[in-house]
Amino acid sequence: MPPVTPDYYPLYLAGVLGLGIAAQWLAWRLHLPSILLLLAFGFFAQLAGDPDEIIGKELLFPIVSLSVAVILFEGGMSLKLTELREAGGVVLRLVTIGAAVCWGLVGLCAYFVMGFPIEMSALIGAIMVVTGPTVIAPLLNYIRPTRKIGSIAKWEGIVIDPIGAVLAVLVYEAVVVTGVNHVFAVAGLAIVKTLVVGLVLGAASAVTLIFLLRRFWIPDFLHNASILAAILVVFAVSNAVQPESGLLTVTVLGIVLANQKRIPVRHIFEFKENLRVLLISCLFIVLAARISPAEIAKVGWQGLMFLAILIVIVRPVSVFLSTIGSGLSWQQKVFLCFMAPRGIVAAAVSSVFAFEIVEEFVHRGADAATIAQAELLAPLTLLVIVGTVTFYGLTAAPVARLLGLASPNPQGLLIAGADRWVRELGKVIQDAGFQVLVVDTNYRNISAAKMAGLPAHCASILSDYVTEEINIGGIGRLLAITANDEVNALACQEFIHLFGRKEVYQLAAWDSGSGRRASVSEHLRGRVLFSEGVDFYVLARRFAAGAQIKKTSLTAEFTYADFLKRYGDSALVLFVIDEGKKLDVRTAESTSTPKPGQSLISLVDPVKPVAEEADTDEEDESPSETESPSSS
Repeated sequence: MPPVTPDYYPLYLAGVLGLGIAAQWLAWRLHLPSILLLLAFGFFAQLAGDPDEIIGKELLFPIVSLSVAVILFEGGMSLKLTELREAGGVVLRLVTIGAAVCWGLVGLCAYFVMGFPIEMSALIGAIMVVTGPTVIAPLLNYIRPTRKIGSIAKWEGIVIDPIGAVLAVLVYEAVVVTGVNHVFAVAGLAIVKTLVVGLVLGAASAVTLIFLLRRFWIPDFLHNASILAAILVVFAVSNAVQPESGLLTVTVLGIVLANQKRIPVRHIFEFKENLRVLLISCLFIVLAARISPAEIAKVGWQGLMFLAILIVIVRPVSVFLSTIGSGLSWQQKVFLCFMAPRGIVAAAVSSVFAFEIVEEFVHRGADAATIAQAELLAPLTLLVIVGTVTFYGLTAAPVARLLGLASPNPQGLLIAGADRWVRELGKVIQDAGFQVLVVDTNYRNISAAKMAGLPAHCASILSDYVTEEINIGGIGRLLAITANDEVNALACQEFIHLFGRKEVYQLAAWDSGSGRRASVSEHLRGRVLFSEGVDFYVLARRFAAGAQIKKTSLTAEFTYADFLKRYGDSALVLFVIDEGKKLDVRTAESTSTPKPGQSLISLVDPVKPVAEEADTDEEDESPSETESPSSS
C-alpha cells in the first residue's frame, strides 16, 4: 500500500471513480453484468489500500448510507402503481411470507452450520433478508425479462430493502439488547414507529416538493439539487427519529413523486438514474476493496456451506412457499429463485451491527469464543455478498433465456405509424421471424394491421399507455415512421430512456434542408432511417406507384451486385438480416455492403415486363430470392 499523504486522497477517490466507470463500460462492451466486473475491479483496488484506513469508517459508513438513500429513492421513482395490478399480490407474498421464511431458514442455518449463538443467528437471518436495488436494478437492466416477472423482481428488490433493514434493527433491539422476554413489546412498538415515521415523513416530503414545484417557487436550475438535498435531509431526520426508518422514508418519497400527475418528474428521474450509476460504480469498488482474503478465510468451510445453503435451499423454498396459489408459472418461480443477490445495504447493516454486537457481548462478560464468533458477522456477510453476486450475476440471464422469460438482445420493433406501406413492411419483418408491435391513433389503420396479423394498439406513441400498459418484452427498438415529423422526433425523445439513443429511429424530415424553418432541430431527432431525403411521402408515393417490399437472400451465386443489377439503383435496402438472425436497421450512416449469407428487406420498383419474365425464369432455377407474401 502506498503511503497515505494529503495528495493521495484525491488520487484515491478519482481512481475509485475511474475504475467504477471503466468496469461499467467494459461490462457493456462484453455484454456481462456490470456487478461482476465492479467486484473484480474492486478486488484489484485493494492494491491501493484499505478504504477503512484511507477514508475512515467514521466517514465511510455515512457516505454509504446516504448513497443507498439516493439509490432507493431512484428505485422508488421507477415503481409504478399500475404494475401492482398484475404483480402486487406476488410482491406482497414475497416481502412478507418469503421474508419470514428466509429469516427463519437463514437463522437455523447460522445456528447449526456456523454454530452462532441464538441471538446472533436471529440477527444474521434478518440481515440476509435484504437484497436491494443496488444489485437487482443492474441485473434487471442487463437481463431485460418480460414485463410481469421484471416488475415482480423490481418491486421485491426495492421494497425488501427497508423491510430487511428495519427487521435487523428490531431483532437487535428486541433479542440481543432487551432480551427474549420483552421481544413482542419492543418489536411491536418499533414497527409502529418505523411505519409512522417512514410513511408520514415520506408522503409529507413528497407533497411539500410537489407544492413548491407546481407553484414554480423552485427555479428549474435548482430542481435536481433541491430534490437531492431533500432526499438526504429526510433520510437523516427519519433515521434520527427512528433507526433505519430512513430507507422506508425515501422509498415512499420516490413512489409518491413518480405516481402523481401534477408535475413532470422525468428530468428528475433521469438525473437520479445517472447518479445511481455513478454511486453504484463507486460503492461496489469500495465494498470489494474492503474484502481481504484473510477475512474471508476466517469463516472457513462452514461459511462456504452457509452460502451454498442460502442459494440452493433458502431462496427456492422461500419463493415456492410464498407463491403457492399466486398464479405464477413454474418458469417464473424458477427465475425468481435466481434473483436474490445481496448488496450494499447488507454490507452496511452488518458492519454496524458487527461492532455493536461485539460491544454488547463484551458488556455482558461473554467468553472469548462467543466474542470471536460475533466478529465473524461482517466477514460472513461479505462472503455472502461476493458469492451471491457472482452466482446470480452469471446464472440469472442464461436461466431467464432458457425459461423463455428474456431475450439476450431484443430484436423486436415498436413501430409508430400504421399506414398501408408501414403495415406491409411490418408483415415482412414479422414473417422473417422478428417481433413487431404497431401503434397508431388511426382506428382504421389499426384494424387493418390486426386483420393482417400484426399485434397493434390504437394509442398515441407519446402517451403513458404505451410504456405502462403495453407489454413490450422482446422489443428493443423504435421506428417512428408516421407522416408527422414532429411526432416522430418526440417519440424518439420519449423512448431514448428505454432503448438508448442507438436504437431509436425516425424517417428523414420532409423539410430537413430548409434551415431555420426546419420543423425539427437536429438534436431532437432520432437516427435517420434508410437514407437522407427518404421521407414518409417519398416512400408512400413509391409504394402507390407499384413498388414492392421484398425479402431477398444473398448467396455466392446471387450477390448484392446482382441484386442491384436486377432492381437498379432505385432499390432501397431497409433492413439486413445477418447469418446469426440479427436484424440490422439501415440508416443514413450505414456504409457496409451486404454479403452472401445475409438477407435483405428492401423496397424495389416493378421491373419491365420483358425483364420480369426473364427474372421469373431465373427464380425458378434458384430459390435465392423470396418475395413477401404481402406484395403483389
